[in-house]
Amino acid sequence: MKAMKLFVVAVMFAGVSFEARAASKPNFVFFLIDDLGWADIGCFGGKFYETPNLDRLAAQGMRFTDGYAACAVCSPTRASIMTGKYPARLHITDWIAGEGDAPSHKLKVPDWRKFLPLSETTVAKALQAAGYATASIGKWHLGGPEFYPEKHGFDLNVAGTHFGHPTSYFWPYEGKSHTVTGLKGGGKEGEYLTDRLTSEAEKFLAANKEKPFFLYFAHYAVHTPLMARPDKLAKYKAKTPVDEQKNATYAAMVESVDDSVGRIMKQLDALGIAENTVVVFMSDNGGLWPMSTSNAPLRAGKGYPYEGGFREPLIIKWPGAAKPGATCSAPVCSIDFFPTLLEIAGVNLPGAVDGVSLVPLLKQSGGIRRDALYWHYPHYWGGTRTRPYGVVRAGDWKLIEFYEDMSVELYNLKDDLGEAHDLSKEKPEKAAELRAKLHAWRESVGAQMPTPNPNYDPSKTGKANKKTKQTADARALRVMMEES
Repeated sequence: MKAMKLFVVAVMFAGVSFEARAASKPNFVFFLIDDLGWADIGCFGGKFYETPNLDRLAAQGMRFTDGYAACAVCSPTRASIMTGKYPARLHITDWIAGEGDAPSHKLKVPDWRKFLPLSETTVAKALQAAGYATASIGKWHLGGPEFYPEKHGFDLNVAGTHFGHPTSYFWPYEGKSHTVTGLKGGGKEGEYLTDRLTSEAEKFLAANKEKPFFLYFAHYAVHTPLMARPDKLAKYKAKTPVDEQKNATYAAMVESVDDSVGRIMKQLDALGIAENTVVVFMSDNGGLWPMSTSNAPLRAGKGYPYEGGFREPLIIKWPGAAKPGATCSAPVCSIDFFPTLLEIAGVNLPGAVDGVSLVPLLKQSGGIRRDALYWHYPHYWGGTRTRPYGVVRAGDWKLIEFYEDMSVELYNLKDDLGEAHDLSKEKPEKAAELRAKLHAWRESVGAQMPTPNPNYDPSKTGKANKKTKQTADARALRVMMEES
């Protein structure tokens, strides 16, 4: 009894009760949007799409102007979020299952991994072991059933499979190729996928309000097929386009995502847990350009090595720590979420990672130690629209190396955000310096490189490029037809 009294006194002396200790564990809501461009929301410069809830979230948290996905396509970025590791280290370097080789490809892609190994410690596993309730709602796309979210530390998996997009955004979410699973029950005619997933997320929050939780809410939107709620579509058809952002269907999809964020934030308030919940908002790669959106002033879009390919709208709200309305221009990446969330939760890192904690930036108490960020994409995307490449950003300088001929392009992002002026010939010393850093990094992470394609037929390249352009034009026309 005496020992118990001493223990109680010690706890009281520390000023923290058992209940307070449990309550102090922060909750996490992580919104990951699919194919959302950097300039697609108002607080990042978007003027055609309406995103009041995201703009409000930015006003309540910190907006990162130089936030990057670890890849310009989806699966590698998702793997980086789960593990804190570069896709090159994981050998998950393309969307699963990728496009494969073709006679028009000068290089043969490496034998890369098409699943997230169970041996990897995910952020969900680490938080689950620390007593968190964990849920993955929406897109997964990191391997087949044996690698689904429930195998990687998630107590709940809603609609997460090996498919990267729905065939329909309307209930029962079916198509010729596949169906979004787990959502048939309770559905009704006209039900919209983005809305339904939000309802599932609300259920999880309500059921776990008394315990710490990690909600990984990975919307399928705004990935193709472009399908929007009729009421929102009519609204944007009546609007005057702003610059290159003019796709009414896409705009309506963006607004549905914004509605989702608003609903979740409202419920956190209603449950009385908003002040103890860290909210992250991010996209997995750049907007699909030019078919869905424009990423201007950034160059190009999804799949490309330019800023439009992997610079993302990133917002983090951390009540009581991150100053509301703050802006951070430090280059950060999706590999950084793993160590950041664990530090905020007070959980030790289970092993080495490539990312660094963003806590000093969020608290505005200091910077982060990292000399450069790297990207490695040894694949072709969109036929031959994008050739295999590597990228390094160090400070304001960015170098792109194309693996077919090892040619390079060099840009100063501070002076040339749109990457219009290649400085590789004017600044050969800087180009050589960054190339050396990129090569050393590839060696350090064991990056897989493409090799000469024995079936390469130069005569096919021009035809492939023409076919790719025709396909893109056809897709753009189809989008316009959907809007008419």
